[in-house]
Amino acid sequence: MSQTTSRQPALLSIVLAAGKGTRMRSKRAKVLHEVGGRSMLGHVCAVAQTIGSDRIAVVVGPDMDDVRAEAMAHVPGAEVFVQSQQNGTADAVLAAREAIQSHDGDVLVLYADTPLLTAATLRALRGVLDEGAAVGVLGFTADDPTGYGRLVMEGGRLLAIREDKDASAAERTICLCNSGVVAFRHPDLAQLLGGIGNDNANGEYYLTDAVTLARAEGGEARAVVCDEEEVLGVNTRVQLAEAEALFQRRAREKAMLAGATMIAPETVWLSYDTQLGVDVVIEPNVFFGPGAVVEDGAEIKANCHIEQARVGAGARIGPFARLRPGADLGPDVHIGNFVEVKNVVMEQGARANHLAYLGDGRVGAKANIGAGTIFCNYDGFFKHRTEIGKGAFVGSNSALVAPVKIGDGAYVGSGSVITKDVEADALALERSEQRQRSGWAAKFREMMVRRKAKA
Repeated sequence: MSQTTSRQPALLSIVLAAGKGTRMRSKRAKVLHEVGGRSMLGHVCAVAQTIGSDRIAVVVGPDMDDVRAEAMAHVPGAEVFVQSQQNGTADAVLAAREAIQSHDGDVLVLYADTPLLTAATLRALRGVLDEGAAVGVLGFTADDPTGYGRLVMEGGRLLAIREDKDASAAERTICLCNSGVVAFRHPDLAQLLGGIGNDNANGEYYLTDAVTLARAEGGEARAVVCDEEEVLGVNTRVQLAEAEALFQRRAREKAMLAGATMIAPETVWLSYDTQLGVDVVIEPNVFFGPGAVVEDGAEIKANCHIEQARVGAGARIGPFARLRPGADLGPDVHIGNFVEVKNVVMEQGARANHLAYLGDGRVGAKANIGAGTIFCNYDGFFKHRTEIGKGAFVGSNSALVAPVKIGDGAYVGSGSVITKDVEADALALERSEQRQRSGWAAKFREMMVRRKAKA
């Protein structure tokens, strides 16, 4: 492999995703569980792409077609390899032997159950290769190192990694631990890993032994240290919740430093791709699912749920509003309490201030949707669209039976059921004639009192 430092060699990232994670007590593969609205595997694939990986290989276990599909969804060009038997981390990496042998450059080994790794840390790890190391290992200082492999250091250089079961009493006092993430720059990595034996307490082939073998060949090994939380490995639902909490803390801090206001940030939940503009104000108990975009100056009031939706600049949403996939709200739109919007474009200044369902359609600029209005978009078989013209006024408690169009500036009287198109500037009413029977209520009450007394 090239040793030049003028330009970094090509990078192959190998993501190990073979473990089923039985401690998760789940029918789903461990790495498919989500943090911040994205699978753990997706997070690791994303960071590998961010640092400029030329190739990404994913190692899965047998019969893990769902994991293979998830890898391809995030990295369409990924190479997927199967580890037929789980005989240790070195064996898992060698499952991608074909990719290793056809690659000329650096190799980075990542784990699909560590979703909080940052690009900055991985760049620092790769940096030690540019400084001349043959192997770079990502470590962390643990409050309780029990169970972790220890990094045995001398003079700032890494001598060996000792697994907990194989460590001496003195080595077990070391608090600098192995994360499992390793970077290699070696002329024949497959041959190096093939030289690893399984003479250890578990009888497995440890990737960590590559440090000792590389040094025996005259190569240098170095460690890069990161925060323990960054390499949190998820094996249980409890650890999944810990990872989610850490992800949310990071995401909130990033959003606030970028110019968004959160009145009670600990109650706001963000997804991996949430986009919040400058001077956005978010009240307590707001949930952003994947695909949410909120533009500058918008206000999200308390207890809203927003997913795969766009909120335009200066818009006001909630409280207690739900924006479902396809909701596309233009500037200065108002969506009030208990309003649900799904797959509807609302143009500038349109309003639906309370108690409405808007599904599949378009609401023109400055149109007003009254309380209790429903877009009747589904006939039991197909979805249909409702088109509301600009400046139109839809009165309270109206049902618009799609497909239907309300023209520009038209009025729909309250309580109407509209089944036909309404032309521009027209008034549409659909009500039965009101009838009144004098004295009926009093007679009805008397009859019911007598009936109840006999019961």
